Amino acid sequence: MADTRRRVKLYVLNDERQWDDRGTGHVSSSYVERLNGMSLLVRAESDGSILLESKIEPDTAYQKQQETLIVWSENETCDLALSFQEKAGCDEIWQKICEVQGKDPSVDITQDIVEESEDERFDEMPDAAPPIELPTCELSRLEEISELFSSVLPSPIKREKLAQAIESGNYVKRLLELFHICEDLENLEGLHHLYEIFKDIFLLNKNSLLEMMFSEDSINAMLGVLEYDPSLAAPYRHREYLSSKSRFKEVIPITNRELLNKIHQTYRVQYIQDTILPTPSVFEENMLSSLTSFIFFNKIEIVTMIQDDEKFLPQLFAQLVDDNTDDEKRLDLVLFLKEFCLFAQTCQNRDAFFKMLSALGVLPSLGYILQNMEEPVIRQSATDILAYIVEFNPTLVREFILDQRKQQTEDDMLLMNVLIEQMICDTDEDLGGAIQLMNLVRILLDPENMMGSLSLKTEKTEFLNFFYKHSIHVLTAPLLANTATLNPSKDDYQTAHLLSIIMDLLTFCVEHHTYHAKNHIIGKDLLRRILALLKSQHAFLNLCAVRCMRRIITLKDDFYYRYIVKGKLFEPLVTAFLSNGSKYNLLNSAILDLFEFIRTEDIKLLIVHIMEEHGSAFKKVNYVKTFQGLHTKFEQLKDRETNKPDIDGLRQPSSFQNSRYRRDARALDEEEEMWFDQEDEPEAPPVAEPAVIFTDGVVMPLEKEEEPILEEPKEMDKENFDNSNTTNGRPVSPAKCVQVESEATTLSPVLTSKTIPTPTTTTSAEVKSSSLTRKGGLVDYPDEDSDEDEDDDLPVSKRPRLAT
Repeated sequence: MADTRRRVKLYVLNDERQWDDRGTGHVSSSYVERLNGMSLLVRAESDGSILLESKIEPDTAYQKQQETLIVWSENETCDLALSFQEKAGCDEIWQKICEVQGKDPSVDITQDIVEESEDERFDEMPDAAPPIELPTCELSRLEEISELFSSVLPSPIKREKLAQAIESGNYVKRLLELFHICEDLENLEGLHHLYEIFKDIFLLNKNSLLEMMFSEDSINAMLGVLEYDPSLAAPYRHREYLSSKSRFKEVIPITNRELLNKIHQTYRVQYIQDTILPTPSVFEENMLSSLTSFIFFNKIEIVTMIQDDEKFLPQLFAQLVDDNTDDEKRLDLVLFLKEFCLFAQTCQNRDAFFKMLSALGVLPSLGYILQNMEEPVIRQSATDILAYIVEFNPTLVREFILDQRKQQTEDDMLLMNVLIEQMICDTDEDLGGAIQLMNLVRILLDPENMMGSLSLKTEKTEFLNFFYKHSIHVLTAPLLANTATLNPSKDDYQTAHLLSIIMDLLTFCVEHHTYHAKNHIIGKDLLRRILALLKSQHAFLNLCAVRCMRRIITLKDDFYYRYIVKGKLFEPLVTAFLSNGSKYNLLNSAILDLFEFIRTEDIKLLIVHIMEEHGSAFKKVNYVKTFQGLHTKFEQLKDRETNKPDIDGLRQPSSFQNSRYRRDARALDEEEEMWFDQEDEPEAPPVAEPAVIFTDGVVMPLEKEEEPILEEPKEMDKENFDNSNTTNGRPVSPAKCVQVESEATTLSPVLTSKTIPTPTTTTSAEVKSSSLTRKGGLVDYPDEDSDEDEDDDLPVSKRPRLAT
């Protein structure tokens, strides 16, 4: 299933200034070698063809409108627009565009839009505007320089001319020389003017000027200038902090001098942006975009240079898993790796980056740290690194886990089980780490990110089979241990919070892993343990149990319904409802919602069970009409069973008591007429039970057999399971659900989708027998008139008859 967040419609503005729809598809941002840059790609939803391939140019003005629309001009004659299905997808792509252009994602337009007349004047007469003559750099003229710089900022043309004058006259270096003079003379007024001058240079938003200010021989003086903010009572000692209090650690010796200088420069520029300069909201929008771009491209260069070093990363991973590495050293290594991955988040080709890390052994290294390190900071940093990988490419992690199993790794060493163990053993009172790990496990178990291709379809089957065979028991262990007596053995807040996290994951599995989760819950009688949590003193844990029960009933699965009825699993729910009394709270509302769903969906099996077992308990609950409605439906079901006609004097036990009989097809009762009149609604196909067997034209009722225990097939996913009793999306008739051989004397209780072998010649009676349909435990003839006529023409031995 494709991600609906990235689902878009592509529009192109035609010559008549109308938007033409060019198709629906899914948009992504990736590096395209042919275009030599990050590009927007839109692939058609129907056949996967490319609808759009547009390079994100640094000077193109992109505009976000109405929260789900991105508009831009590809060329002077081509205007494009992407209309997103969801706001979240629009925000993701907008953030990618802003990252490439070095803009703040909070803005709605990435470039300044100049009025057309002014733009034309600027393009046609760039040399006509008089150049700006800068005053000579003298202490006496600092105030004049400051006023000049401030006056040109409102005009784009004058800002460009001023930037050219500063760059050509090497003005930055001369101003920094004045700074040293003012500082030596303790000329505070001159230092304040210099601060205002350099702040205005930042607002010119020119990358060439930033490179001059941040060069190796100038950046320290720049930091000194920015210490003398006129709004501060005393200068802030930035240079002292960076030189003495902040320390640079080389966890692995860096021999590349250029890389070392780039790291120092990036750290200091980031410090200037985050700490010294005012927040961007103080200035006009995008006035500091060049500074953001400068940091962005510096980080890309750092990541690239580290990747190109053939010895650096292999040496780092070797030391990470070395038993001789002390904890302090290992912490520095993990923190460096975390910062390295954080820098790589801005890279254009993150997929290749994470695959490179995987090839070097990042996943086994993280598993080793999580399993063996007791220092919380180390484990938390390792979890953050794993989160970067899982959130970007969960398939990479799933493949590693499956490879671990193929190498016959012990269950407690599997990365999936390590994550679950760490989640369970989190010592933090707020369980912040457990919640983060739970979200990672949820991403790994989410089938929606396993459906991108045919190969990923196999991945889904293999990974879910693996999880329910090797990992689900680790996840449910705390729940089973705490409810061994069907009462919470520990009911403190932290235990309840942990169980609620586990319940969230189990509820997710119930909803998304229909077949596998059903096998496990029924086979292990897990729902009984879940409902034991209703006895907890913590309301949020009670609600988790009700939510899981509600999700199971919402699936409309007969296997679940029979399991609930047989185990009498409504009893703890009813007990909790009655114990809650007249309190109007979330628990009361959640339980009422569950019963209301059963009533509105007319789930007959559950209605009968609830009213037979607990009907008397609800007689006094009259502040809602839910239970009165359930009682009414229950009485209607009883009346229908009682008023069914007796055929040939042979009265069979009613289906209300779970047995079946044959009746004349002409006697359609009110229930069937309503069933035929109602609109078709998509719902889960009913699971057919073997009701009759057709042998030599004889219809024979079957005794109800004990329901077989579900076993997990070797290769079957949810889709195969759901379609096992259907043909072309329609339920298979009972005649096709039972396989009969010519000499058969017994019937297997397991239904299959195989059809009955058709003999070379068939009698009309056999044709009629094979066309019987079953509904609600009844065998009906589809043809009302021909049935009786056919019986009259046949010999007595050939007529269908009821078994006694």
